[in-house]
Amino acid sequence: MTTNWIVYACMAVGLSSALVAGVFQSFSDFVMKALGAAEPAGGIEVMQMINRKVFRSVFLVMLLGLVPVTLGFATYAYFNLSGPSQVWIMSGATIYAISVFFVTMFGNVPMNNRLDGMNYEMVETVNYWRMYGKVWTNWNHVRTFGSATTAICFLLASITLV
Repeated sequence: MTTNWIVYACMAVGLSSALVAGVFQSFSDFVMKALGAAEPAGGIEVMQMINRKVFRSVFLVMLLGLVPVTLGFATYAYFNLSGPSQVWIMSGATIYAISVFFVTMFGNVPMNNRLDGMNYEMVETVNYWRMYGKVWTNWNHVRTFGSATTAICFLLASITLV
């Protein structure tokens, strides 16, 4: 029997990761489709605004905050747990770090930064936008799957800890 704090903490990480997955899924499912269906200048301008507003959001705190939290839990699990709960926690942390954090930092964010520096009325920007919508969304699918998988891992860890 494990102390209750780790069970509840794993549940909280699982639910937080599921919320992150939900935001990503929204973009993959309909936000990017709607922006792509708009006139290019309108879609580009709105995406630029979204990318600027995310810096002052609870979502960003959760997205980035889960990195040290999951890695901290993985360290705790490595030294203090054994069996399935250890595997689930360490797997969830690894999945999150690679498929959510690294993909965000080295895939989506550089694309957002490039788009942000462009004039939405220029032909060059419209051409970039066409590629951006496809590639950005594909990377976003990876983040959606990764954060959902992380949620499953941590929720299964909480079950195996009981």
